[in-house]
Amino acid sequence: MIKHLSLKAYGKINLGLDVLRRRDDGYHEVRMIMQTVGIYDRIDLIYKETPGITVETNLYYLPDNENNLVYKAAKLLMDEFHVQKGVHIRLRKYIPVAAGMAGGSSDAAAVLFGVNKMFSLGLTTEQLMDRGVKIGADVPYCVMRGTALSEGIGEILTPLPVPPQCQVLIAKPGISVSTKFVYENLHANELRPEQHPDIDGMMEAIKQKDLYGIADRFGNVLENVTIPAYPVIQEIKDLMLEQGAIGALMSGSGPTVFGLFTNPKAAAKAHEEMRFGAGAELAKQVYLTNFYNPRG
Repeated sequence: MIKHLSLKAYGKINLGLDVLRRRDDGYHEVRMIMQTVGIYDRIDLIYKETPGITVETNLYYLPDNENNLVYKAAKLLMDEFHVQKGVHIRLRKYIPVAAGMAGGSSDAAAVLFGVNKMFSLGLTTEQLMDRGVKIGADVPYCVMRGTALSEGIGEILTPLPVPPQCQVLIAKPGISVSTKFVYENLHANELRPEQHPDIDGMMEAIKQKDLYGIADRFGNVLENVTIPAYPVIQEIKDLMLEQGAIGALMSGSGPTVFGLFTNPKAAAKAHEEMRFGAGAELAKQVYLTNFYNPRG
């Protein structure tokens, strides 16, 4: 019996995000290019002889009960397999919260993986992904990780080749954006053709390992809602481009912005500018990282 597991839950960015339509069930049908990055939360799973799930976090405002996705993930598997023992989940958050980087979904995915391993449930990665969608649309991707085309509500996943490595500058302004607000105010059927990103072209650029081609095809239809409501997002994008990023984009429904750099010195200089220069008034959390791909 495994008594203790230490896990890393990696964040993601969207290299491209298109919304095709609103479905009758209220969900939106999407087509996205997902990419894992090297920022991660730390999760410890500690086996308990006594039944039940307990949660502790390093952020006072996060729930430590059934309202936390890590609790829901553990409960989902432990109920299904009638696990009679318990688990304590220690969550240390480093991925920006409510930022369009799937931090909560990644935490849930890590717990699904960990509970499966700790209690020897024998589920495959695909079976964990099938269960993950019950917790959230991004959870199946966060189980798989890497570079992928995401379709449906996010649960239909096609792995893509590993793109060229580069530096990724990530900046989150000191605001929170409601995903519900963004999607409710997006009228996908009213968007002009040029407002939709070239997802097929981006996939081809990824296959050709053309980083500039990837950046040239950056697009996120949700920016049409989020940027007018929160202009600071555009200001961060503009500053990253001024500092040498080959492309900059909002991730998910925001407000996090990322920029890609091919020059490590330029990336380091931009990182300093975002932290201590003009960007310090725009962004509250700034990270310099890279793509993370478990498959290569």
